[in-house]
Amino acid sequence: MDSINEIWMAVLNYMKPQVSETAYRMWLQDLILKNLDGKCAVVECNNQMKYNIVSEQYKEPLEAAFEEVIGFHVTVEITTRDNTPKEEVKPKDTHLLPTEQPGDIHTFDTFIEGYSNKFAYRAAMAVAKDPGGVSSQTNYNPLFIYGPSGLGKTHLLNAIWHEIQDNFPEKRILYVKAESFGNEFVIALQRHTTDDFHDKYRKNIDVLLVDDIQFLAGKESITEEFFHTFSALKDAGKQVVITSDRVPKDIPMITDRLKTRFESGLLADINPPEFETRCAVIKRKAEMLDFDIPQEVVEYIAKNVKNNIRHLESVTKKLQAMQNLFNQKPTIAGAQTVIKDIIEDSQPLPVTIQRVVDEVSRVTGISEEEIYSTKQQAAVTHARKITFYVIREVTGMSYVAIGKEFKKDHSTIMYNVNSIEKAMKKDSRLARQVNDIVNNINQHKDNQ
Repeated sequence: MDSINEIWMAVLNYMKPQVSETAYRMWLQDLILKNLDGKCAVVECNNQMKYNIVSEQYKEPLEAAFEEVIGFHVTVEITTRDNTPKEEVKPKDTHLLPTEQPGDIHTFDTFIEGYSNKFAYRAAMAVAKDPGGVSSQTNYNPLFIYGPSGLGKTHLLNAIWHEIQDNFPEKRILYVKAESFGNEFVIALQRHTTDDFHDKYRKNIDVLLVDDIQFLAGKESITEEFFHTFSALKDAGKQVVITSDRVPKDIPMITDRLKTRFESGLLADINPPEFETRCAVIKRKAEMLDFDIPQEVVEYIAKNVKNNIRHLESVTKKLQAMQNLFNQKPTIAGAQTVIKDIIEDSQPLPVTIQRVVDEVSRVTGISEEEIYSTKQQAAVTHARKITFYVIREVTGMSYVAIGKEFKKDHSTIMYNVNSIEKAMKKDSRLARQVNDIVNNINQHKDNQ
């Protein structure tokens, strides 16, 4: 691979699976490698906006890609040339991404209320009956619902949507996943349709429901846009409901002023369901599937699937499918097999490593798949470094052994561990976060 063009194509091919298709097409595909020597790679953007985005979000990932392709580190220098004729003004493309629609079955009637989710359920009901707090002295705006994945946060968002739609047909409600909000904003920037974007999210709605806000972490320009959108709606007395897998103060890499805005309303947590609620969820799902499941099987599932309602529903649905397709009646033995298939990997990692990955993923908001991937986004690499450090701390594994688990050279593991150690000495908040992860894992180990 001698020519500069071949090297650049290899770098782009390396980058392509690391980012979304939209991001690759918008920010990376048209970049030009102008020069490459032993120390520096000069990459040219064709306009100022692309220069700003690439410099902010893709400089380090590009450096990692070059190192992967050519075998040594080079510094990436981003340059720009604005070759767009100033007199040429393209007509506006006013198309915006279609609004997402909540699921039909996710209503308050189908939500199983229990001790673990009672507060969030009642708060969601109150908001749905009086969006914006117009007719009551209690104003739950914003309502911020948080808790681990799979416990019903999205169900409550959908239920709010349906309830307001039924009781206040004149209200304009918009439900959107945070990731979709970010993608749509980026497209609006590219198409010069930010006015339409602002109209959609600020002027033309009365209620905004946003799912999984933690996905905006680390996306500086998008979180800034969401801050202004949120502020405009809140100041206009329009209802905002947000879900997240953690309390605002624990969402990494978003501004303190946005966290303060989130905390200005009502925080409502959802916790893993207790045994009785888990049984009720299984029975409700079986009823919806017109499926007769014995009580002992219900209790077996509830005792063995404790932390995720979606898993409870998935096990029930698969047992029903086995009966329909193979005439297999639901039994404890059958439930045991289904639970193993749905919840466990066929070749699970050692418990200690899996536990570390799970805990780091929970705290940082970076998925297990991303931690194991080769993605080089700042938030992902940060979580990966923490993972390597904590594994060393709680297991005493060698750098070589950790490298084998993550398919990396031992020197890479050593560098990342040292990097986190140095950062913890300078950043007390990071030190607390990492120490909390270590303590949680050690407590879990002691309780096994």
